[in-house]
Amino acid sequence: MRDILDDLERWSSEGRPVAVATVVEAWGSAPRPPGGKMALTADGKIAGSVSAGCVENAVVEAGAQTLATGQPRLLHFGVSDDTAWSVGLACGGSIDVFVERLDPAFFEPVRRAIREERAAAVATVIQGPPDQLGRKLALLEDGTVVGSIDDAALAAARAALSEGSSRRVASGASELFIDVLRPSPLLIIVGGVHIAIALVSLANTLGFRTVVVDPRESFGNRKRFPHADEIVSEWPDTALSRIGINGSTAIAVLTHDPKLDDPALTAALRSPAFYVGALGSRRTQEKRHARLREAGLEEDVLSRLYAPIGLPLGGRSPEEIALSVMAQIVAARNQPARNGVRSLKV
Repeated sequence: MRDILDDLERWSSEGRPVAVATVVEAWGSAPRPPGGKMALTADGKIAGSVSAGCVENAVVEAGAQTLATGQPRLLHFGVSDDTAWSVGLACGGSIDVFVERLDPAFFEPVRRAIREERAAAVATVIQGPPDQLGRKLALLEDGTVVGSIDDAALAAARAALSEGSSRRVASGASELFIDVLRPSPLLIIVGGVHIAIALVSLANTLGFRTVVVDPRESFGNRKRFPHADEIVSEWPDTALSRIGINGSTAIAVLTHDPKLDDPALTAALRSPAFYVGALGSRRTQEKRHARLREAGLEEDVLSRLYAPIGLPLGGRSPEEIALSVMAQIVAARNQPARNGVRSLKV
């Protein structure tokens, strides 16, 4: 949704009827995951993609029909590798795509939640009785409910929002797609060291907002980090208590100085951040764990720490280490949450 939001807002404000196509299930090598979206108008304007170009023409035709009739449609594109070329899925795989007309009144609170970086789960009836097809319900992060389906749909939306993952579910005589819209990912980097410069660049490329925290002005300054979204010249524990940390936040602690690292990790590990990693050798990590235990951190909290930070790519340059860190963050973010926290180690 976020990648087409600007276009949806503009077209909606202009009073244009808009059709929205959403990938609701994907198998094999289908190029877009569930939740991938494309929007189109009657006069041929298009935003986003449901298949990286593979079946877009067929979806555009279905969208035009939906705009003309108002009737939602569930489309299936299923192929094997040897027949893939004939329908455009050149790598094989299958996708189901739900096409519906955008409801401006329903869209408005969802749009506002996205802009305010608040999570939401949108449940849509994608298969079932004709009078139910396309009915929607949105559960916002603060508990607000928009629209109505039934109690089962609300419970499914609540579970999906808690775990942070979109899904297709059965609900009585109907099928629902629960589209979880997460806030933009945020990477907080504690320590304006050399690795952090490359890490900011990589994170920005991947769509993360970036905040660099370092009380040392020579390390944390705008000249050193021209592309960071924010630079905070405060002690890490103070900064982390002020910055809004949520389930879409990753925290990388890189100073290698216990005076800065330990307060940062104490605050970070007790936060809802989906990822907390710390630079240092295994021996350094053993000493760090001992200090953090003495500071009162429980073992289940300490187990959330990714340390030594990064995937074992064998790199040594700051850029290679930054790549290993960013790869681990992306892997952690794409793991299903458990009890509100993505804690699977990679």
